[in-house]
Amino acid sequence: MSVDFPSSRAQGQKLIVAILVGGFVAGTFDLVLAFLMYGRGMPRGIASGLLGSRAFQGGMASWILGVLLHYFIAFGAAAVYCVSSWKLRFLKDNWVVCGLFYGIAIYLVMNLVVLPLSAVPFKVGPFSVPGMIHGLLVHMIFIGLPIAYSLRRFAK
Repeated sequence: MSVDFPSSRAQGQKLIVAILVGGFVAGTFDLVLAFLMYGRGMPRGIASGLLGSRAFQGGMASWILGVLLHYFIAFGAAAVYCVSSWKLRFLKDNWVVCGLFYGIAIYLVMNLVVLPLSAVPFKVGPFSVPGMIHGLLVHMIFIGLPIAYSLRRFAK
């Protein structure tokens, strides 16, 4: 299976802009919401995915690592969506529906694959229905939609 790269350098640059803007906006929305829900120490929880419980004693370095990891994940999610649009044109054409479903996919991958495989020192799940609905809505509206809209807007 081959991947069809953008046919011109300008198209490739537009795709990079879409990834950067989509990742930054989605990452910032998610970070602000996480701060509101979990407090200022929340980035240490993200860093604990790599460092385990040591992240909570790591001070500012752990906090910064958590923020950097958070944006790394957001830019990675944007890159996957945007690069997938090379083959799956409907991702750009139907950005609202696809963005909402992509938010669901991100939620599921993070909670069912990434977190269980990480070094977080707390148990993941079982999920309460209200918590799951909240998480799904946040990922759909504040992560999936900005990434999909960024592709639509910047990579025409």
